[in-house]
Amino acid sequence: MAKFKRMHVVVLDSVGIGAAPDADQFFNAGEPDTTSDTLGHISETAGLNVPNMAKIGLGNIERDTPLKTVAAEENPTGYVTKLEEVSRGKDTMTGHWEIMGLNITDPFDTFWDGFPEDLLQKIEAFSGRKIIREANKPYSGTAVIDDFGPRQMETGELIVYTSADPVLQIAAHEDIIPLEELYKICEYARSITLERPSLLGRIIARPYVGTQGNFTRTANRHDYAVSPFAPTVLDNLKAAGIDTYGVGKINDIFNSAGISHDMGHNKSNNHGVDTFVKVLQNEDFTEGLSFTNLVDFDAVYGHRRDTEGYRDCLEEFDARLPEIIENLREDDLLMITADHGNDPTYVGTDHTREYVPLLIFGKSLTGAGRIPVGHFADISATIADNFGVEKSQIGESFLDKLV
Repeated sequence: MAKFKRMHVVVLDSVGIGAAPDADQFFNAGEPDTTSDTLGHISETAGLNVPNMAKIGLGNIERDTPLKTVAAEENPTGYVTKLEEVSRGKDTMTGHWEIMGLNITDPFDTFWDGFPEDLLQKIEAFSGRKIIREANKPYSGTAVIDDFGPRQMETGELIVYTSADPVLQIAAHEDIIPLEELYKICEYARSITLERPSLLGRIIARPYVGTQGNFTRTANRHDYAVSPFAPTVLDNLKAAGIDTYGVGKINDIFNSAGISHDMGHNKSNNHGVDTFVKVLQNEDFTEGLSFTNLVDFDAVYGHRRDTEGYRDCLEEFDARLPEIIENLREDDLLMITADHGNDPTYVGTDHTREYVPLLIFGKSLTGAGRIPVGHFADISATIADNFGVEKSQIGESFLDKLV
């Protein structure tokens, strides 16, 4: 019999808590990630007021130096630790796949200098459209259409760009390049990026509308992902007839594998929390797992190195935490974690190789405090242990430590 009827994992995308032991092997603008510390540096340089996460025990997590503005709680209300990534990558897909039990030994390909010419020429030959070479680099999705949208409207060229993740994105004005055509181009791009030297996690269609100075991206985004290379704990739960709910881009990250209920993309973190709360309130959801990704920390603030914005985003989530807790049932367990770091005070614009925090709260828990430092996949091993299904490739359960 399950100890918890429902378990909920919320990923605060990129909210790391200090450089990982192997951070010297990962780089930003040529510099190793060895002194990266997303939460630590935000707390130190911008101040951080997150009383609700602090109450669970955020300030109690083992660190060389305490978080400057998040004090340790004498009587925390939950269990806390930090988790280390085993896989060879620091991107969103790798982090989430490992949280669900996979060990990615060969990282996906990323293209900080833009995609190779032969790849672009193949897309041009298939589509019959030229690609704007100046956009071919890591770019903010809103900035790239501001910069090149007017040109696309004049010429009909494709806007192809990337990010810190292993993705190829194609932005297209819906009045210039119809959705059906954009999707076909993205399907072709997916077909030629399934193996090295261009093994990408996702191809993303990014349609937009509007005029110069007033472009907006539409809800017609479509992701073409690859499926996990082995069954994850999500797959094992679904195969056992146990409900799995995906909120935000979870369904895209796993290419629908193991997700029985896709709740759709988030328009913002607050919209994502709204959707998560609806999942918590769903009377038909009596047993299983919900898995939520909140991406604004990473996409809007981390890559743009906006420390104050990142702080504000954390504080906004913290303000929603009482509402989340209020809607937890007595036999629910909430786990708040992250998938990698993205220190907004660091050099470069890439993710940072860090530990991630883990905050654990449940109304039925009678104990609290630290549990031993572990690994990302320990989350899925604990979920598997709770529901009596097989774990995936790696991870050790900490279920017996939760009393």
